[in-house]
Amino acid sequence: MAKKNYDDNSLKQLKGPDQVRLRPGVIFGSDGLDGCCHSVFEILSNSIDEAREGFGKKIIVTRFLDKSIEVQDYGRGIPIDFNKNEEKYNWELAFCTLYAGGKYDNNSGDNYSYSLGLNGLGLCSTQFAAEYMEVESNNGTWIYDLRFEKGYNVEKEERGFRRHQSDGTTGTKIKWKPDLDVFTDIDVPFEYFDDVLRRQAVVNDGLTFVLRNEVRDEETGETRFEEHIYCYENGISDYLKEIVGDTALTTEQVWSAQRTGKDREDKPEYKVKMKVAFVFSNKVQLIQHYHNSSWLEHGGSPDKAMQAAFTNQIDGWLKANSKYNKTEGKIKFTDIADCLVFISSNFSTQTSYENQTKKSITNKFIQEAMTDWLKHQLEVYFLENPDEAVKICEQVLINKRARENAAKARDTIKKQLSGKIDLANRIPKFVDCRSKDTARRELYIVEGDSALGAVKQARDADYQAVMPVRGKTLNCLKASYDKIFKSEIITNLMKILGCGVEVKAKANKDLSTFDLNNLRWEKIIICTDADYDGYQIRTLILTMLYRLVPTVIEKGFVYIAESPLYEINSKDMTYFAYTEAEKQRILADIGEQKYKIQRSKGLGENEPEMMSLTTMNPETRRLIRVMPEDAQKTQEIFELLLGDNLDGRKDYIRDYGYKYLDDIDVS
Repeated sequence: MAKKNYDDNSLKQLKGPDQVRLRPGVIFGSDGLDGCCHSVFEILSNSIDEAREGFGKKIIVTRFLDKSIEVQDYGRGIPIDFNKNEEKYNWELAFCTLYAGGKYDNNSGDNYSYSLGLNGLGLCSTQFAAEYMEVESNNGTWIYDLRFEKGYNVEKEERGFRRHQSDGTTGTKIKWKPDLDVFTDIDVPFEYFDDVLRRQAVVNDGLTFVLRNEVRDEETGETRFEEHIYCYENGISDYLKEIVGDTALTTEQVWSAQRTGKDREDKPEYKVKMKVAFVFSNKVQLIQHYHNSSWLEHGGSPDKAMQAAFTNQIDGWLKANSKYNKTEGKIKFTDIADCLVFISSNFSTQTSYENQTKKSITNKFIQEAMTDWLKHQLEVYFLENPDEAVKICEQVLINKRARENAAKARDTIKKQLSGKIDLANRIPKFVDCRSKDTARRELYIVEGDSALGAVKQARDADYQAVMPVRGKTLNCLKASYDKIFKSEIITNLMKILGCGVEVKAKANKDLSTFDLNNLRWEKIIICTDADYDGYQIRTLILTMLYRLVPTVIEKGFVYIAESPLYEINSKDMTYFAYTEAEKQRILADIGEQKYKIQRSKGLGENEPEMMSLTTMNPETRRLIRVMPEDAQKTQEIFELLLGDNLDGRKDYIRDYGYKYLDDIDVS
């Protein structure tokens, strides 16, 4: 195959809309729904910046059924006409030129001092990534109308816009539809708008956001707009009260300050305004940081500052008041976070975002200034409120000791689940087999101690092992992991399996030690009586395996030993019927011969020879392999019949109960 030339003519520069349309992930962080959502925020942030500068007190966002979006504000309007300095129309700079905008001189303090959008990327990038965008910009003298399609201005007038006289009001209205040629998904959900507008209302005191959500009436087919209004007059203070309600352990603290500094000696100075609101609570935990009204999902500088200050001051108080035990280590921030509700909203004239998605900031000065300020404020707070200091610090100490005790318990569980089975670490009543070849080994999980004797004698001791389960095991579907791993029978069974457990819950993630290569068995066979108790025990065991080791089921290692319902004796022949239909077929084959029929005995009553013939011998036994869909269905039915869904259970009994009337054991 000829190699493609790579020379001085091989490099290519993307131009115009292609700068975004071909690489949306660079600007928006993703070409999927997350990226599309971020493009919406870019337009919204410009309206927020205007309002924060004092121009407009309301922003209206409309979500249309065709997936188009409109943002309307009452600011000064985007400059559209000719720009003598740049010798271009302003619409070209704002909508069609990356890194062009009016916020680069923000450090002067004259315009957009604390702005969300600084890079001159958002408006242009969203326009480039839109199927179309319609703009109405009103500066109080003229109303300018523009339309873009696929990143290009399609207005026929030479100037690129139409304009008509304004009535004196001002504002900007932008309607656009994200392009499916750019994003893989443009169906921005209502929940995104609801979440974003609520957060922006929190950090922009007194600014009203209106969300108009278009919905269709299922009966008439007509559409209408549902309105949702978001406004917090006192910003993060009102938000804190809403979150905490009456669960506060301490009084609400709202602190604010302003500092000036630089990230490096050779860098220019900039201003930062800091505001925090917090309270301690035993029932609610939440930490959120905002910067220039953007929610910092990943925190960055303010989060590091908060953690350092709170940990330092609370640890210092505990040491000064001799609250630690002699051999006790210091607290961690997680012990504080377990009872803290903390909201910060900061603004700076210079911001270093981790990337264009603005989910974290990296300003060194902001981190240092906020750390020192919070340390000082906490020190004063503790001195002036000694009773609250005691409540806070002792609660944090309780959280620390609870965490450490839980960690010790988890370590114990991990050792229990992963330890080897030997003479020094035996599992009661477990009967192992001789073979170490996992390709042959079979584990029988049998119902009750009474079955153990017969199964032990009926098995092939070379490759068949037995573990009895007495009574009904814990309902692992509903129980917490802590409760599950307090069950000796469950931990013993997991230890016998040898492959560890699969834990998905974040709080118990460190217990997840699953490795299929460590499974000690080729077959795990559940063996219970063919009666209602037996079925329930089987279901509980299946549910346990489905919750703790689903991969073992998925890969086909789990089986059910099918026990016969009837034993039919005729002359010198013995037949076993596993279903009613099978019984009828056997009786038809016997014909006029005399026979004796009886319900099959329970496992504990069977002779070893009978156990071998019906349950243990690979030549004559019947095994049903449990598939993932079987386990899933078992879980669903089990949850319905034994879970908390009372209405669902009533409906099921009403619809299907008649099928089981003949089987009800009622005298």
